[in-house]
Amino acid sequence: MQHRTIGELMTRGVVGVRPDTPFKKVVGLLADHDVTALPVVDDLDQPVGVVSEADLLRRVAAHPDPNGWPSVAGHSDGTLLQDDGTTAGELMTAPAVCARPGWTVVEAARLMDGKGVKRLPVIDEAGTLVGIVSRGDLLRVFLRRDEALRDEITRDVLNRTLGLAPNDVAVDVHEGRVSLKGNVESGRLIRVIERLCRGVDGVVSVEADLTGPVDGAPEAGRTG
Repeated sequence: MQHRTIGELMTRGVVGVRPDTPFKKVVGLLADHDVTALPVVDDLDQPVGVVSEADLLRRVAAHPDPNGWPSVAGHSDGTLLQDDGTTAGELMTAPAVCARPGWTVVEAARLMDGKGVKRLPVIDEAGTLVGIVSRGDLLRVFLRRDEALRDEITRDVLNRTLGLAPNDVAVDVHEGRVSLKGNVESGRLIRVIERLCRGVDGVVSVEADLTGPVDGAPEAGRTG
């Protein structure tokens, strides 16, 4: 199976800003390029952080209310935010959480989820910025056509990887949901088939109605 890599899904030619880039310039770049965040890079083009709309709005929230209302903006411990962030380096979220071009969607998704971030700067072996990948980029694999998923499962998973004949397992795919039906020579193979099918980029779920002998008794596949 050929998994889509972050290098294939990421946005290239990313606009980065330096730590000393002024607040207003950052706002302008976000608007000009229709993005919600920018990587902050050093003189070697290595990411040191990410400055986002949320980071900028935290500074705005610290301003005195023009109507005289008391400020309600603050940190989780109740202390008020200080109006001292005027550059990307002062406002950014750091350190930068980065990905590599060769990573799979699963690797990047796990890192995003674990770190609670919406995007990852992508760096090469030298640590230089080469792109950026967002949650939306990762979800693009689920836009693959059902026919493409069925062909990959039939050809790459069942035939090439497991050596099954085309008529051993019938494969149906609808809206990314895979249904398998058939009989295999070993019941132990059922879980392997399910696991490999779930690993195909774009598969939402797998339902297996498969049977095969295990110690002389047939074993039905599970639903997942």
